[in-house]
Amino acid sequence: MTTENIIYLLLGFVLLVGGAEFLVRGAARVALAIGISPLVVGLTVVAFGTSAPELAVSMVSTFTGDGDLALGNVIGSNIVNILVILGVSALIVPLVVHQQLVRLDVPFMITISFLLLLLGIDGLLGRWDGLLLSSLLIGYTGFLIVKSRTESKGRRDDYDAELGSMPESAWWKNVLWIFLGMGGLVIGSKWLVDSAVGIAAAYGVSELVIGLTIVAIGTSLPEVATSVVAALKGERDIAVGNAVGSNIFNILSVIGISSLISPNGIAVSKAALSFDLPVMIGVAVACLPIFFTKYCITRLNGTFFILYYGAYLTYLLMNASRHQYLDQYQFALIWFVLPLTVVTLILISISAMKQAHRELNTNR
Repeated sequence: MTTENIIYLLLGFVLLVGGAEFLVRGAARVALAIGISPLVVGLTVVAFGTSAPELAVSMVSTFTGDGDLALGNVIGSNIVNILVILGVSALIVPLVVHQQLVRLDVPFMITISFLLLLLGIDGLLGRWDGLLLSSLLIGYTGFLIVKSRTESKGRRDDYDAELGSMPESAWWKNVLWIFLGMGGLVIGSKWLVDSAVGIAAAYGVSELVIGLTIVAIGTSLPEVATSVVAALKGERDIAVGNAVGSNIFNILSVIGISSLISPNGIAVSKAALSFDLPVMIGVAVACLPIFFTKYCITRLNGTFFILYYGAYLTYLLMNASRHQYLDQYQFALIWFVLPLTVVTLILISISAMKQAHRELNTNR
């Protein structure tokens, strides 16, 4: 019943996006009402809320035995967050990158991306792996809360404008938003997982590929909406921070919590280890030198991000269909596109370091 699966897939996406929106709004208002600062709410509640669809889908997948879908969802979402979300946002307007992202958040994102690969080398993400990732999540969130107390007044005003403008509501309404959001996430994730598995079976496509593409793009819709709207409103720092922060929460909370509570852990396939996880790491590493370029993601960078995602998506589809030119395409990616990308990133890094050195000498 492919048509029925597609209908439930679309309904699942709608419930996930709506549920995440209700959950974020309700939780943010409750947090503000009990005296938590808008800055801390933005760094924690909103960041976690935009990752809620991925968490809901992955938790349901692990309990139904669809581990490939759970892992593919996170890997695909992290790739989408950087290449598509930042790419589209940068095409709208060049994105300013806050120094904290370059010095702290992006290196941390790269580190935990490598950590996820190392934890999955044995083919399974078990409870001890989940405990480690969940502990890092608690530590990272605690660090953000502590660091928020030292933020400049300008940064506080940014988050005050983003979250403090929400109208006050009665307590019961805020709690109702939270429960409606959670309900939407639970039902939406169940429909989405079941329909995605059905589509994969109907077309003979692996659950990993479905997770990397359809499910990953669908569960990234809250991040897409948040970043694009932020870019259109001129809140460029929020647009970038949302994508990077979501990647961090995806690994630490989605994989961490899912593998911690899963009865059998999350299986890590050879395909994910040999290709998809390295691509996710490569995308994360590629952020650093680009972000160093005057702390700005230009429209040219955004264009390259979109093109690279198109190349990655093309590979997944060709591999799934066993296209006759798959070997030639893979050869071109490995021996032409990848070396060219590495050389470009090295040149960008060198240029950025020279620029920083010149500015340092000028300030002296």
